[in-house]
Amino acid sequence: MPLSTVGKIGFIGGGNMAEAFIKGLLNGGFPAEDIHFFEPNEQRRQLMVDRYGISCAENNAALVEISNIVVLATKPQILDKVLKEVNGAFDDNKLLVSILAGITTTTLEAGLGGQARVVRAMPNTPALAGRGAAALCPGLNINQEDRRVAQHLFETVGIALWVEEGQMDAVTGLSGSGPAFVYTFIEALTAGGVQEGLRLDIAHALAVQTVVGAAHLVQATGEHPALLREKVCSPAGTTISAIRVLEERGLRATMMEAVGAATKRSRQLGEENK
Repeated sequence: MPLSTVGKIGFIGGGNMAEAFIKGLLNGGFPAEDIHFFEPNEQRRQLMVDRYGISCAENNAALVEISNIVVLATKPQILDKVLKEVNGAFDDNKLLVSILAGITTTTLEAGLGGQARVVRAMPNTPALAGRGAAALCPGLNINQEDRRVAQHLFETVGIALWVEEGQMDAVTGLSGSGPAFVYTFIEALTAGGVQEGLRLDIAHALAVQTVVGAAHLVQATGEHPALLREKVCSPAGTTISAIRVLEERGLRATMMEAVGAATKRSRQLGEENK
């Protein structure tokens, strides 16, 4: 499906995820003249216009009026305000794609009169580099074409998988928040190298490429991470000694608890906006 056939796309919000989408669309050949956005922060607004050559609407209502697809990319805490602004401009011929953490399709449909076509999604920031991971779930009123369009949009910046809505908070905890966990790991790995005498720039480069390379190997081989780990752990060697420390300090349990904490907060955001 050519990107140019999906119509005009409007982004409510001009933050990092909106920028990731816009960059992906432009790289995929989508015409800049068919991408519009509204962002209340003047400095951010001007940056987006200058960087990507797209148009900024006067307000959210004006943006929705000219858009076939509306990407909701604001903070969940201002959802009520945004829905009140766009309610009159939104009709059943428009597709709403929401990337708001914790906000259900039911809440969005109700806020737009009940019949709105809504897809809820949870992408992540590696989409800025074209390596995002997104999960999508359908609202009550979307059709097969809506599903194809939504999936195609997210595949311009990474992978897109469909899940049940009840799983979306877990997606938020895993892949939505997960990049921050990985950045923390890279930072700690770098610090370990510096502690042992490496220069900071060398330690950082090695840490980054180690994480990138390990992830790529998992993806390329399809092997379970545990099997790949075993291949690095030679008997009485350096790696198995390090793995013992990680197990003793509870790295695995800590990561699982971190995903759980982010999932819990996503559920809380949904409850707060019902």
